[in-house]
This record gives sequence, C-alpha cells and structure tokens, in this order.
Amino acid sequence: MAQTFQDFSEQKYSDLTAFPGASWVVLAEPVPEGSIHRLKMKKGTIIPAHTHPVDEYVFVVSGSIKTGERLCEKGCFWITSKGTCQGPHQALTDVELITIRLGAMGEFESD
Repeated sequence: MAQTFQDFSEQKYSDLTAFPGASWVVLAEPVPEGSIHRLKMKKGTIIPAHTHPVDEYVFVVSGSIKTGERLCEKGCFWITSKGTCQGPHQALTDVELITIRLGAMGEFESD
C-alpha cells in the first residue's frame, strides 16, 4: 500500500443538483460505496431532514451551519448513527464540511 496525495488544485468539485448551492469532491472510498468527501454549501443552502443507512461523521472546516436545532461552527464535529434523522442542514454562512460516510448513501429519504 502506497501513500497517495490529492493537492487542493487537483480537487474538482461537482454541483449537487438535488441541493442548489451545494457542491462536493470525493477524496477517498474508505469502505465499499462509502466516502470521505468535502462538501461546500453557499449561504442559505438547505439540505432537508433525512436519514442514511450507515454511520456518518462530519467536521466543520469553516463557516456556520445549523443542523436541526444545533448551531455548529468552525471546529465542530458530530456523529450521526445509521437510521437517525438528521437536519435539516442550513448554511448560515458559506460552509465547508468534511464528511466520512461508512457505506452507501442509500436512497435519500426526506423525513
């Protein structure tokens, strides 16, 4: 196993058409169909409340986001267990997150 690197200049974001104002870049697939990814949300972007069939770990790199009733700012880290309703996620400023999802996203189920 060798080390691999992805410099910032090599990371190409793709728009998430289901969520206008959001874009992402997948950095790695740590488990089959899982991902470590960077997510950017422009101020005002909302991802509705939803569940995933796998655990998810999120770190706020920059900005302020409200998830459910909780304000999360730069440096905040949260864990959402599989099947747990999370969100809605509302970008109060431009936000960047790093997310680790331990498996397939599954059908995006809004609650």
